[in-house]
Amino acid sequence: MAGRGDNSKVKAGGVVDMEPMRRAITGCVRSIAGDPQVEVAFANERPGLAGERVRLPELSKRPTAHELAVTRGLGDSMALRIACHDQKVHASMAPQGADARAIFDAVEQARVESLGSLRMPGVASNIQSMNTEKYAKANFSTISRQEDAPIGEAVAMLVREKLTGQKAPETAGKVLDLWRPFIEDKAGADLDNLANVIEDQQAFSRVIRHMLSAMEMAEDMGDDQEQSEEDQSTDEEQPRSGEQDQETSEEEAGQDSAPAEESEASQEQLDDGEMDGAEMSDEEMSDEGEDDSETPGEMRRPATPFDDFNEKVDYKIFTQEFDEEITAEELCDEAELERLRAFLDKQLAHLQGAVGRLANRLQRRLMAQQNRSWDFDLEEGYLDPARLTRLIIDPMQPLSFKKEKDTKFRDTVVTLVIDNSGSMRGRPITVAASCADILARTLERCGVKVEILGFTTKAWKGGQSREKWLAGGKPPAPGRLNDLRHIIYKSADAPWRRSRRNLGLMMREGLLKENIDGEALMWAHNRLIGRREQRKILMMISDGAPVDDSTLSVNPGNYLERHLRAVIEQIETRSPVELLAIGIGHDVTRYYRRAVTIVDADELAGAMTEQLASLFEEQPSGGSGRARLRA
Repeated sequence: MAGRGDNSKVKAGGVVDMEPMRRAITGCVRSIAGDPQVEVAFANERPGLAGERVRLPELSKRPTAHELAVTRGLGDSMALRIACHDQKVHASMAPQGADARAIFDAVEQARVESLGSLRMPGVASNIQSMNTEKYAKANFSTISRQEDAPIGEAVAMLVREKLTGQKAPETAGKVLDLWRPFIEDKAGADLDNLANVIEDQQAFSRVIRHMLSAMEMAEDMGDDQEQSEEDQSTDEEQPRSGEQDQETSEEEAGQDSAPAEESEASQEQLDDGEMDGAEMSDEEMSDEGEDDSETPGEMRRPATPFDDFNEKVDYKIFTQEFDEEITAEELCDEAELERLRAFLDKQLAHLQGAVGRLANRLQRRLMAQQNRSWDFDLEEGYLDPARLTRLIIDPMQPLSFKKEKDTKFRDTVVTLVIDNSGSMRGRPITVAASCADILARTLERCGVKVEILGFTTKAWKGGQSREKWLAGGKPPAPGRLNDLRHIIYKSADAPWRRSRRNLGLMMREGLLKENIDGEALMWAHNRLIGRREQRKILMMISDGAPVDDSTLSVNPGNYLERHLRAVIEQIETRSPVELLAIGIGHDVTRYYRRAVTIVDADELAGAMTEQLASLFEEQPSGGSGRARLRA
């Protein structure tokens, strides 16, 4: 859109009337998209594209030339996406893993933007301005180490450079330079071939998939097809013993051969399922087949410490009719989750390195416990120096060798419960989400399953529960009087790659409301107690005592706090679950036996890793959650 005249008019007082500029930008977006029905809106929200609806940032009253160029660049980019991108082809060619998918998406966007840049020099200038602003906001100029530089953006920069000849803007810093030798060494031939297939999205995607394979990414198109064929042949070799089995087989075959013309959402769902099967062992697949990942072991759940809890504790619930247990995917559509996850990553770009180092330290400490035993008196292996004396005493004795034996890491599951109350808004919830994400990935590498949960309420000051209470004549002492919202960000059986974007939901405006900690702790505990792992660890992350104005306005002031104390006491004395808590700016040691309080949210990563590491280095407490240490 470069070269367009400034159609704005100056009103009285020097304020510029931007309506003519909005109309001009809208007309250009529709023209480039080739569709006069495209809707263009200007709002003080994050820019986005949904179907044929384009949302651009609201122009300020006195916009600078750079601001106009950035807005035009965003409009050009989205219009080119509509004009030059086929969603069905993209879905059918997309790799399975989150990392490879991020690169694949970024490079496809670079392709459509490069097409517009090659055809229209003004568009090239606008998109360069847009990228300059994007990299500046992401603080790319401060990145100096390869592990901190996003490889997806680096590949996209290099692809754009190869296709258009444009260098990455200065605000991109060293991101491309840090990755360039690796990318060109692994996929240099493919990069040189991209210009020949830029007009053909399917051929272009095939080259990108080959690049990912050459770069040793886990998701390879050939491997995916081979895995699918192996699974299909295994199914065909299984003997069928009845018409019902035959029908089931036909249904599975029909699902495996789903056409490429399916929607992107359906295709991604299928991809995720195939990825999980490829990455998990037969035993884990069997476990998942027997248990619902969202409600593990519900049909076989043993007696819990809370079976007779309500009879002993003075705590009532007015109604559970409006409570909800919901997954992140149900609360937010896929595009919004991706946007929120990207926002979370940008907010914590400078923190990733420090948290990553702590996570690596935790991983080393955990992995060190996996190789501690040896097999002796073997015929091959490492020479055993402790038994050389036998050879000196009797030269006819054979040499003795030893071999390190892998001992199975304690069968463990960890649940992280994160307070999603309004007081966590801002940096605390951002750091908590990032730490949970990195710890989940770290523990998963060590064979420890991780579940990430959040708790809040559906509304401020009571919601539908309070309305029902009011309509019922305000009966006295109603008990808990609000609608609970318990969120499953990652179930224990779901792989980290499939769930990482869900944590971005914590950044959603309006999600964080009030907190009823006692019931959230019971919910997380009961999910955990039904699992088959031998050792179960529950970590609560909160920044204060339970608060719900609606409940506390019609009950004693310590009503929720008293219930929380009773729940904690029940878990710590009668449950095999090991409970620990981290308070952010709030002293939780008065509630929990094993607890630590941190002053600043930035200390959370260190506290979480140290607490988990100390737990793993101890012996399990043997049937009780009682802790021997109080941090």
